[in-house]
Amino acid sequence: MTGFPRGRTAIVSAVTHGMGETPGFHETDLAAAAAVKALKKVGLTPADVDGLWIAQPTDMLAGLSFAQYLGIHPRITGNNRVGGSSFLTHMHEAALALDAGLIDVALIAYGSNQRSSTGKLVSTARPDPWDGPYKPVLPVAAYAFAAARHMHQYGTTPEQLAEVAVAARGWAKLNPDAFMRGDLTVDDVLSARRVADPLGVRDCCLVTDGAAAIVMTRADRAKDLTEVPAHVLGIAAATTHMQVSSMADLTVSAAAESGPRAMAQAGVKPSDFDVVELYDAFSINTLLFLEDLGFCKKGEGGAFVSGGRIAPGGELPVNTNGGGLSCVHPGMYGLFTVVEAVEQITGAAGERQVEGAKLALSHANGGFLSSQVTAVLGAPETV
Repeated sequence: MTGFPRGRTAIVSAVTHGMGETPGFHETDLAAAAAVKALKKVGLTPADVDGLWIAQPTDMLAGLSFAQYLGIHPRITGNNRVGGSSFLTHMHEAALALDAGLIDVALIAYGSNQRSSTGKLVSTARPDPWDGPYKPVLPVAAYAFAAARHMHQYGTTPEQLAEVAVAARGWAKLNPDAFMRGDLTVDDVLSARRVADPLGVRDCCLVTDGAAAIVMTRADRAKDLTEVPAHVLGIAAATTHMQVSSMADLTVSAAAESGPRAMAQAGVKPSDFDVVELYDAFSINTLLFLEDLGFCKKGEGGAFVSGGRIAPGGELPVNTNGGGLSCVHPGMYGLFTVVEAVEQITGAAGERQVEGAKLALSHANGGFLSSQVTAVLGAPETV
């Protein structure tokens, strides 16, 4: 007995909006546009929403202000903030509320105008009294710390980290909505400006505008709203620290806990997945999460991604939209991993479609490798 309602709820609509640059729009405008677009896609309106979840970059009370913006009075409003993984925690809460009959339609949305408004990555995190004296440039310094340790401990090379960025760009070139679609080689990544050693600018996520939204219902209603719903088979979260200096092991994230629990709920194993969507704010993330989620052994992530294994045509399709490294990264990326997983499952991914994709993993990261949330999504035949 896992306690999770396996397959009894489903995502019936998943969309993006305003990807890249959308000057002149507030972050809430972008989130609202995505929300209305997602609802309209399945014949619903904001008035149908009785469960609302949102976490906005600059609005600590976004659940209240967004409900007002949409003109709705939800029964449940969620505003949990654990960084980029917030939206998968929202999915977890929504699945439980739907299955319990507390709500009928759940809307999860996000929007950011980070590129248009500031032109740089904005982080609300601050150094603590122990890190502060060293004046770390966050968040990149935290991830560079983890990357340096992984390289020291396991012999991971800059070339292997570069393979992650090159693979992401390969997928982005197949995605007309991706922000960066130009050619990228390992040499390009290695010669790019250093940001926080050993990470260069091409090892770091984009700074873009963008919004995303998903609509969830119970499975019995989902089939009436869309031909191919994406069933939620399992979701699990784990949190281990806030500041990276408090990590017990810089090479192991809480994905080592969330992943096995989510897969146990779903009754699947790593080798079952057709597509894997990971929160790649930095190239080291992809290596750590592939290891922690069980796709390869700890320390073997660098070798695992080499030779184009996670790129188009490789053995394991990873970050098939281009990820946060090449597609979109408007401050918090987690919900975009879900949208791409749904598009792959429903066969709506166009040129980048992975043939026969029925089972997808969406994994999101928050803080400094602090919060990890794993979701398993499947086509109707996987339930």
